[in-house]
Amino acid sequence: MTAQIGNDVDRRQIAWKILPFAIVALAGVAVRTPFATSHPLVALLLFLWIVADALMLSLIARSSGKPTSKAVLAVLAGASLTVWLVSPPPIREALLDMPILILAMAVVVLAHVICAMARARRIVNREGIACKERWVSAASQFLPPALVRLAVAEITVLQMALFRWGGPADVPRDARAFGYHKHLTPMCVTLLILSAIEVAVYHLLLGHWSRTATIVMFILSDVGFVYLVGLIKSFRFRPVLLTPEGVRVRAGFLIDQLVPLDAIAAIEGTFTGDEVRDKTTLNAALLAWPNVMLRLNRSLPRRTFLKKRPPFVRVAFRLDDPEQFIRLLECRLGLRAR
Repeated sequence: MTAQIGNDVDRRQIAWKILPFAIVALAGVAVRTPFATSHPLVALLLFLWIVADALMLSLIARSSGKPTSKAVLAVLAGASLTVWLVSPPPIREALLDMPILILAMAVVVLAHVICAMARARRIVNREGIACKERWVSAASQFLPPALVRLAVAEITVLQMALFRWGGPADVPRDARAFGYHKHLTPMCVTLLILSAIEVAVYHLLLGHWSRTATIVMFILSDVGFVYLVGLIKSFRFRPVLLTPEGVRVRAGFLIDQLVPLDAIAAIEGTFTGDEVRDKTTLNAALLAWPNVMLRLNRSLPRRTFLKKRPPFVRVAFRLDDPEQFIRLLECRLGLRAR
């Protein structure tokens, strides 16, 4: 019952995040109709009201309590910028004919920027936080945090795919790394070759049919190929880590989950298939069968992007050297080999 309620709440949260974009997109299409362009002033006021109302209602629905003043100011600033950027020329001309409205929108945007700069400055000067986290948090004061995280993830993938061809893995000084990429390399290389063949075949077939379709397919397929290269390379650069806080289970860009040491009840190298496939098991082995399982003494929440997943009580993953990992972790926990 509780899980069902949690899933319903999560679906509503996702809907309230997506719905404003759909409403703004439909309103943007509506202001480009002949009727709207023939009545630009009415269309402008309606467009501004719809955008601001949709974003504000989404903020209220997603907030657990009363929205903060900085969140309200950010929504109003976002609505003002959206109306200015999305409006077609006739609607924008009507906006230029209303200096009071332009001044009000500019004041809202300027107030948001000034307040965000003050908060960002305090965050950047804060000590005890990683440099990357500080800058991401500072940028989130100006733009929606989800958009900032998405941009950081995109830049990270592209940087790894295009510019990072060697060097050590991403391992902090106080952590011990355990690789898992050796068993994935043959399958990943095969997948990469098949993807390259598929891209070439698509280009040849579409080239005889439509130039536009060829260009679109070229962009989509090549971007997908670059992302696949970045994902495959991330398996080597992002190993599983044994840190003073716990075990950081990673699978490239796909999984990054910290399991605290005090939450680990047992370490096992043999287990059943039903346990691996259970919904309460976090399976980070990807394309292979796991050879390490951590049993927990309490459930931990999953880090997911969209779909709500139940908490996990077991973690399964595969390592190139599981014996050394189990031995070191047992020493860290003070457990005897089982």
